[in-house]
Order: sequence, then C-alpha cells, then structure tokens
Amino acid sequence: MIKFLLNQKMCQVSDLSPNTTVLNFLRQEEAKKGTKEGCASGDCGACTVVLGDVVDGRIRYTSVNACITFVSALHGKQLITVEDLKAKDGTLHQVQQALVDYNGTQCGYCTPGFVMSMFALSKNTPSADKEAIFEALAGNLCRCTGYRSIIDSAMSLAEQPHVVDAFERLEAETVAKLNTIECSGTQTLSGNGQTAYSPDNVADLATLLVKHPDARIVAGGTDLALEITQFHRPINTLISVGNVAEMKDITVTDSHIEIGAARSLTDSYSTLAQYFPDFGELLHRFASLQVRNQGTIGGNIGNASPIGDTPPALIALDAQVELRCGNDVRLMDLDDYFVGYKLTAQKAAEFITKIIIPLPTDAQIFRTYKLSKRLDDDISAVLGAFNITLKDNIVTDIRIAFGGMAATPMRAQHAEQVLLGAAWEYQNVAAAMQALAKDFSPLSDFRASKEYRALTAKNLLKKCYLELQNTTIETRVTSYV
Repeated sequence: MIKFLLNQKMCQVSDLSPNTTVLNFLRQEEAKKGTKEGCASGDCGACTVVLGDVVDGRIRYTSVNACITFVSALHGKQLITVEDLKAKDGTLHQVQQALVDYNGTQCGYCTPGFVMSMFALSKNTPSADKEAIFEALAGNLCRCTGYRSIIDSAMSLAEQPHVVDAFERLEAETVAKLNTIECSGTQTLSGNGQTAYSPDNVADLATLLVKHPDARIVAGGTDLALEITQFHRPINTLISVGNVAEMKDITVTDSHIEIGAARSLTDSYSTLAQYFPDFGELLHRFASLQVRNQGTIGGNIGNASPIGDTPPALIALDAQVELRCGNDVRLMDLDDYFVGYKLTAQKAAEFITKIIIPLPTDAQIFRTYKLSKRLDDDISAVLGAFNITLKDNIVTDIRIAFGGMAATPMRAQHAEQVLLGAAWEYQNVAAAMQALAKDFSPLSDFRASKEYRALTAKNLLKKCYLELQNTTIETRVTSYV
C-alpha cells in the first residue's frame, strides 16, 4: 500500500499494478486530464507534474515527468497537477495568469507542462534570472515554437512582487499531513500479478534482492520506465532504492567524494561542480531538469549504456563503485565494471551502494566534452573525458575515457601511453590523436557515423590541448563543439 497527497487529498492505493505511471494514474484513475502524454519517454515535458516532500520542516517542490515516474514513487509525497493551481473561485494561479498576459499559449497541448515547470521554478527560485529560466524550461518542448512568449511569461514572474499562494498558506498543514504517512519499513504495492517493494534501508534492500534476484532495481526510473512505456514489456518485480536514506547521502572525506547510488543528479550537482567544474557543466547538459531531478549517477552507471554521460567522466576520474550482495561488500574500479554491451561485472542480487571519486590534486586538470545533435536534453554521440596531471609541463598521470566509441564506456589506453611521461606539446598530442585508432573502432548509427566519431574523438583531445594552452580565456565552451 502507498499513501500520498493528491494536492490536499490523502490517497491510499493498495491494488494497482506497480507498472502504472503517474501519468496513467492521473488520467485513468483520477480523471485528471490536464497532464498530457506527448512522448512517453521523458523528452517533451508535456506531462510535467510537481512533487512536494518535507525537507527540514518545509515543502521542497520538484518537477518530474509523470510519463516515466512509477506510481509507487509517490509514497509520502504531495502530487501537484495543473488542475490544482487554479483557485476554487476560478482565479488563475499567478503562473497561469502570466502565460495568459504574455500570450504564452498557442495550441495549448504543451501548456500544462510549462505551467508546472514554471510553478516549481517560482517556488524554488522566485527571482530567477534568464539562465535559471532556460534551465527550468529546457525539458519542455513547444510544438508551435512559442518559446519567446513563454520565456517572457517566466521573466515577468521573476520581476513581480512576492505573492502568497494557496500552497504557501497551506504549507504547515501540508507538512503535518505528510508527516502522518508512515514511511519506515518496506512499502509494498501489488496488482495485476506484479509487485513493487520500497525498503528504507540497505540491509532490507539486500535481503529483498537475495530473495528476488530477478527483480529490477529502480532509482529514478528515467530509463527503466521506457521498457513499459515504449517497449510494452511488463516488469513483474520492482525494488526501489528511492527511500533508502544511506544511498542518498553525499560525503566528502579528506581523500574522496562518496555519492550514494540513489542520490539524484540534481542533488549531486553542487558538490561535483565544486571539485570538478566541467562535471558540473556536463550535468547541465545531461538531460532535462525533470530527468535530473529523478535520475541518479548509480542508475546511469548500472544501466551500462555505451552512451551514458557520467561513466566516461567517472572512469577518467578513477572512480570506484561499492557493490553489495547480501552482507558481502566489495569495491570495483569503474573501468572494470563494464564488460560488454549493456553487460557489467555485477553479480545476481548485487547492487551499487555508492560511487567513490578521488579528490583532485592541485596539479590535476579535468575536462569533459559532450557532442550531441541538440545542445540541451539530448543523448551523446561522443563524449570525451580527460584527466591530466602536469608537472613542469610533463604528463605525470593521465586517464582518457570516451563514451559512444565502443560497446562500453572505456579508456583510450594507447593514447594515454603516448602521452604519459611526455611533454604536453602539440607533436605528442598529435601522436596520441593518431593512437586513438588503436583504441577504438566505432560503429555507425542514427546519432553519428563511425567516421564522424573517429574524427571528433581526435578533435576533442586536440581541443583539450588547445584549451589548456590558453587558460586565461574568460569564457570557455566546455561541453559544446
């Protein structure tokens, strides 16, 4: 059984397939048709809703894609839809009114999603600048290309005096209601012969996986949900890590950053950007804000996609994963984790608990570059990551990793060997560029041809060299070519 608030109404669900998405729950079970399906893959944002959860006694508002969020993820949260914004007397919420005032609607199909993204932005960043607005709306597509008026609407909100809305007036009541929901122990939702388990600690998670070794682990579900929404393959047993507190922590020791495998990309951003600015830039382009609000680094690794964004960067940073099976725990270098296309060295009933990244040294330089057809919210064609340590212009340590160049994210060891111990000079970098042909034999697909991938991999290494030659450039394009 799961319990949550639908706006202010307490909902209790006990007999429903855990394969049900929040989108389908709203439209089919609650007859709330304002939330639209546009893509069923988390790309267009038409289905955006907002989740509220209690953090330090206040409600934190998070935009998510309802089409790829399983209904079991609602336990203990408040679900807010576009219908909930309008007051009972028919008065529009200030976000809705802004879109009206600035003619921010055309066909209107995408409008509810824009409204909800703007609502979350207005709650989290009331005086948002244009950059924050672009980021908040990047995951919402307008088929009529009415972006200018929509952005004008969002800009007007940031310039308006603060308005106390119904959600702010009812915040204390909402917190009290959410605090009545029992969230300890393992929550279970069953229906249609399928079951989802949501444990609240690592030990219970490990026990469940031993008991159900064929279960699918779900964190944010931003990729796994597509098996249901796109490929129509039911999942009989789901085990969620979203409520496991130990796996949502982030800790900085005197030597490492330790990121829980269930910590969202959004919540990981500030720490990673502090120590590795290019990693922060990469996360800005990882996907939409809605996806980053749910997706996790642990999930991006466990998915084992050859075009996942974080694995090449983490491999270059010499990261490790901590794996657990039952009571057994082991550490594994990330570049040993991937063994084939969508295949890993992870054993049955084993799961990632945390990712461990060494802190950078003063002499260490880290750069990463993403190539994709769209600047925002797109999957990489090629991603290169370069971790270089220089002493007196001699390369004393180097790790180069690429995604999109092989069946797995992997290091360019031949190129590394050319540069290790050599001067950081163009003739040596040029030789390493040629050595990449020994490291990779890329394939052609609809994202890029093999020739394009081979050429751009060389050019990304060259870009890294040229960039480091001129470190005084104030504006550096770190993730787009």
